[in-house]
Amino acid sequence: MKLTIIGSGDAFGSGGRLQTCFHVRWRGGQFLIDCGATSLTGLFRQDIDPNGVSTIFVTHLHGDHFGGLVWWLIHAVHVAQRTAPLVVVGPKGIEERFTAAAEALFPGSTTVERRFDLSFRTWIDFEPLAEGGVKVTPFVVSHPSGATPYALRIEADGKTLAFSGDTEWVESLVSAAQNADLFICECFAFEREARYHLNWRTIEANLDRLGAKQVLLTHLGPEALANRDAIRHSRVGLAEDGLEIRIGSSAG
Repeated sequence: MKLTIIGSGDAFGSGGRLQTCFHVRWRGGQFLIDCGATSLTGLFRQDIDPNGVSTIFVTHLHGDHFGGLVWWLIHAVHVAQRTAPLVVVGPKGIEERFTAAAEALFPGSTTVERRFDLSFRTWIDFEPLAEGGVKVTPFVVSHPSGATPYALRIEADGKTLAFSGDTEWVESLVSAAQNADLFICECFAFEREARYHLNWRTIEANLDRLGAKQVLLTHLGPEALANRDAIRHSRVGLAEDGLEIRIGSSAG
């Protein structure tokens, strides 16, 4: 399983980073975890063809995590001439939120005839879901977005990749990350309290409890970026746009 960090930034592009998006290539195909508004830009920077992605897993319904679906649709129809089916899995209400966003930004875009099937599935709290040969378990976290937010535990190729989504500390993160080969964890702040987000001091204090083999910090805001040299641990690395990781090897 190969992970490429398409976007590792916060909602505001702190440090010039793109919004959240992770590309995973495995023996069964390719999928995305989240699809921020800058996702197509990031994929093109890494020379990754969007048409090769069959599934997009979405953690929560904030624009920097799902807004890129709007541009994805326009590109797929008018530029990429996509024909392969695309499945989007996300919180309850994702199809309606996507349609509203797409119609607000590009009126008529959701009713244009397309050559591919676009379908939506929704998470059920804590229940594993199989899609395209990948097993994903959604864990409820704490980050208000108008729909239930999730951390995701993804199993494929005999490896486990987990992602916190955006959240403050909740105990479900321990279950999501336990024994994962790699746990991608949002770290918006360094030590200051940031409502509904994590900081490094909280993560550091819970590393042993999380139990992941490697941890990769993402979604870094200004304070975390300013203190990045002080974030040091043998099992912890920092995400960068364009970083490639073979799951099961070091994330550092």
